[in-house]
Amino acid sequence: MIRILGMLLAALVIGAAAHVTPALAQSDPQNTLVLETTKGPVVIRLRNDLAPGHAERIKQLTRDGFYNNVPFHRVIPGFMAQTGDGERGDGRGKSKYPNIKAEFSQVPFKRGVIGMARASDPNSANCQFFITYADAPHLNGQYTVIGEVVSGMDNVDKLKKGEPVTDPDRITRASIQADKK
Repeated sequence: MIRILGMLLAALVIGAAAHVTPALAQSDPQNTLVLETTKGPVVIRLRNDLAPGHAERIKQLTRDGFYNNVPFHRVIPGFMAQTGDGERGDGRGKSKYPNIKAEFSQVPFKRGVIGMARASDPNSANCQFFITYADAPHLNGQYTVIGEVVSGMDNVDKLKKGEPVTDPDRITRASIQADKK
């Protein structure tokens, strides 16, 4: 009996190690966006493999300091939290860079997936993005998936809700993990 328990324990430990190792292997500091927010940190894996133009824009704006002190201006319970308007803070602003051509994929919008906000033109994404709270199949193939939350979704859940949000929570500082010293 002890031998069987020992083998089960060993199998669990090996299984746990196998589960952790791929996550560590997928870690890419060059494509990891860290948002320090008024509710706590949110770590996002940018999907450079799906949307290289959008991932590059997010990194560029982050390195420019564009996202520092930017509000979560539109937060809809059960749907999404939108941010990234470093020009106006109300969802109507853009960056100094041109709009980006859509990079749609087959990745579905589900809890924690990050999408690029845009106007009615599919090629009008610029700087704003949103984090989904739940599955949103109506967005699939209509908005560019740019990443996913890998930690801190509990902090996204705590954001003040509203459309627009009164006295909104903010990204106090955004950084790319590879740039941290």
